[in-house]
Amino acid sequence: MSSIRRAVQVLDLLAGKGALGVRAIAQQLKLPVGSAHRLLIDLSEENVVERNEEGAWQLSYRLLAITDKQLDGVRFPRLARPFCEAMAEKTHETINVNVLSGQFCVCIDKVRGSQGMQLDWPIGSRAPLYCGGSAKSILAFMGEAALEKVLSQPLTKFTVNTVTDPKKLKAELATIRKRGYSIDDQEMVAGVFCVGMPIVDRIGRPVGAISISGPSPKRPGAELQPLVDLLADATSKVSARLGYAGAWPPRAVDRSLEMAD
Repeated sequence: MSSIRRAVQVLDLLAGKGALGVRAIAQQLKLPVGSAHRLLIDLSEENVVERNEEGAWQLSYRLLAITDKQLDGVRFPRLARPFCEAMAEKTHETINVNVLSGQFCVCIDKVRGSQGMQLDWPIGSRAPLYCGGSAKSILAFMGEAALEKVLSQPLTKFTVNTVTDPKKLKAELATIRKRGYSIDDQEMVAGVFCVGMPIVDRIGRPVGAISISGPSPKRPGAELQPLVDLLADATSKVSARLGYAGAWPPRAVDRSLEMAD
């Protein structure tokens, strides 16, 4: 196993477990204590890990600096935050902010609502583009070539409601483009419903999405319209601040060349 992969495992372990001694790290990762110690020393020299007052190893400030730079490159999470807080307060449901990353939708921010059953999608979690409110709202506006690339991969079924038939999925994406928003009818988690809308950049390319998720069923109609209006206000304004000046909802723009293999 490469030293880079081991270093990432160390960071994942410390992020999940908190501060640990070198022997505990070695045991968890099945490494010799000497190897684990050398790896920690290398990481500490780069200010990625550090020792606390008890001598245990923990993540250091360098990762926060790296993350902050990354979020600076994806400005819309900060732009979206005030809208998300307002929507969570009004709907009592969880608001998720997601970014497009290759062929995946990655959660980068969320504001929890007050309802009991929520889709508690951890920040950093990723989902395929063919499934879920945010993911489908992104895929629908990426263009035909991007869609074909996604459909060429195996489509995993997460619940009985996950759409894995390419023909049905294409039809649903066409509907999403027409009405401007997507619906997750318990596709990722049974009992959790979601409505999502894309965020686009200055030329109309989808770069992310905002979604509202919770235990209340979400079907097109008068009952859902207040949530759609909240999302449209938020996503259109965030997109405008990213330089987009076109009609809302936007038109599909091909991003297939930017998708990771």
